Amino acid sequence: MTPAMDPASLVITREALEAREEQWLAPYAMKSHSTRGRQHAEPEDPLRMVYRRDRDRIIHSTAFRRLEYKTQVFVNHEGDYYRTRLTHTLEVAQIAVSIARALRLNEELVDTVSLAHDIGHPPFGHAGEDALRELMAGHGGFDHNIQGLRIVDILEERYAAFPGLNLTWEVRESINKHRTPYNQPDLQIALDPNASPLLESQVADIADEIAYDNHDLDDGLTSGLLKEEELRAVPLWEEARRMVEERQTGLSPEIRKYQIIRTLINRQVTDLIHECARRLQQHRIESVEDVRRCRERLVGFSNEMFTLRKPLKAFLWTHLYQHYRVVRMADKAKRFLTELFEVYLKKPEQLPNTTRARLQRGEDPSRVVCDYIAGMTDRYCLEEYKKLFDPFERV
Repeated sequence: MTPAMDPASLVITREALEAREEQWLAPYAMKSHSTRGRQHAEPEDPLRMVYRRDRDRIIHSTAFRRLEYKTQVFVNHEGDYYRTRLTHTLEVAQIAVSIARALRLNEELVDTVSLAHDIGHPPFGHAGEDALRELMAGHGGFDHNIQGLRIVDILEERYAAFPGLNLTWEVRESINKHRTPYNQPDLQIALDPNASPLLESQVADIADEIAYDNHDLDDGLTSGLLKEEELRAVPLWEEARRMVEERQTGLSPEIRKYQIIRTLINRQVTDLIHECARRLQQHRIESVEDVRRCRERLVGFSNEMFTLRKPLKAFLWTHLYQHYRVVRMADKAKRFLTELFEVYLKKPEQLPNTTRARLQRGEDPSRVVCDYIAGMTDRYCLEEYKKLFDPFERV
């Protein structure tokens, strides 16, 4: 008779996972056990490594949930088939983790940074950020990366012992995209601005670029703002189109479009992985410290791919981001945010109790209003605008 096994022997502990990381990850990958830790001391989790724990905290945060109704290019009510900040974030994470796995980097750290990279975005995409940047001139400015850091360090309320989510140093640094923050002493950050970002942070950044370029193409074609016959003049698109048609003819327009976008992403990701491996060898990168000291970006495209991507990005700028319908949406969004900002500053009694409490503590009214608006979804912002400015709307 086989003796009964101890149930505890079937459970993999955090220490065992860290040992597995040590064996599998490349020497220049960021190991979980080497974290610089958290701002506020906490006992370690017995089963989860530190970056998995950070990932879980981000997914359960209010700011992450709100990404569902924050937009990329198209305002939320324009259609439910366009990317939102949430679907974009998930696509970035998928691309980034694939790159990290191929390079034997820390997948959990890359996944965590990817999921957190857009939580500081205000409603209405880059138009919303531009509006808040102008409104906050003279009050510390506005940048979505720094706002993301404010969210995880201060604004999310989940724990009695400390503000924010108390994430690890490496995740916070990566959210900040390795920039020196504006003068915000309440953040108490020391994120080593003179060192280069971790490879995991660099991977998340460039995965973001790959995702939004290619998925903006997809959404632009779906909306009818972009025409495939015009894209034929873009070499990278034309190369992908030929590859798809050589593999299979007679595809429906929708499947054909999907296959071209898929081929574009795969082509760029593959180029990136091989170019990164070449740079790691060229610069003799053998440790995280070597990554920190290297002044050149180690995660990037080959010269050939960099050149091929230029016309694609120029095409998107001219034909999508500067399309008159997109410009109209952006200008309308800026008006919404500007008028809301001004009315909240003038009449703070219209703000929710929790937000007004910050004013009563003596915080800068402009920063308080900015935080409140930046946290809004597109949908909530539109509803709030109607309540405040439409005389026939119930408040």
